[in-house]
Amino acid sequence: MHPKPPVGALIFDMDGTMIDSMPWHAKSMAEFARRHGVPIDLPELMRRTTGRNGVECMRELFQCDLGEAEAQALIHEKESLYRELFAPRFAEVAGFRAFADQALALGLKIGVGTAGDRHNIAFALAHLKMRVPPQTLVGGDEGLPGKPDPAIFLEAARRMNTAASATIVFEDAPFGIEAARRAGMRAVAICTTHSPAELSGPHVIASVRDYHELIHNHFLGKLHAA
Repeated sequence: MHPKPPVGALIFDMDGTMIDSMPWHAKSMAEFARRHGVPIDLPELMRRTTGRNGVECMRELFQCDLGEAEAQALIHEKESLYRELFAPRFAEVAGFRAFADQALALGLKIGVGTAGDRHNIAFALAHLKMRVPPQTLVGGDEGLPGKPDPAIFLEAARRMNTAASATIVFEDAPFGIEAARRAGMRAVAICTTHSPAELSGPHVIASVRDYHELIHNHFLGKLHAA
């Protein structure tokens, strides 16, 4: 857990990385599929869709090339259900806000790079009530391909005027870890939904269950000292 300098920015995936939302995405997907009469293997569907944008997810679920307008209506239905289910039980990934505050105190920029849409981003930030909001937000409804394509992370770094090599990505999903590799960024695996083995790679500099582990191990202090 000794990243190499220079590091100027941290990019966080949102679902499963900032907020403990993946069980509720799974529950809402199962209910959404049931309502539409689509039989699914839920674990397999989540494996194929986690990290992909909403249009990609709907096309994967229905196994057809849905038009943009139809896909957007289905996304709205599914994500409204997700927010309805998760809101009463909302939780951050343990230690996230404290970790973000430490990063800001060290002068690091913070961005969000997620396949979630603007409504889910607004929902998450409204509930998180971060002391300082992220400097940039890049969502999956901005016309960029979902992960493992690196576009979302590269756009977040561009908006923060930070080179990919000076950026560390925090991710909970294999597609996101791979997107970081393709972007030329180092990564920290947040193992809320996958094992360290599933989130491994030569660019992964730490694997932890939550941010309390990073705080306890003085991750940012070592990063700053380097």
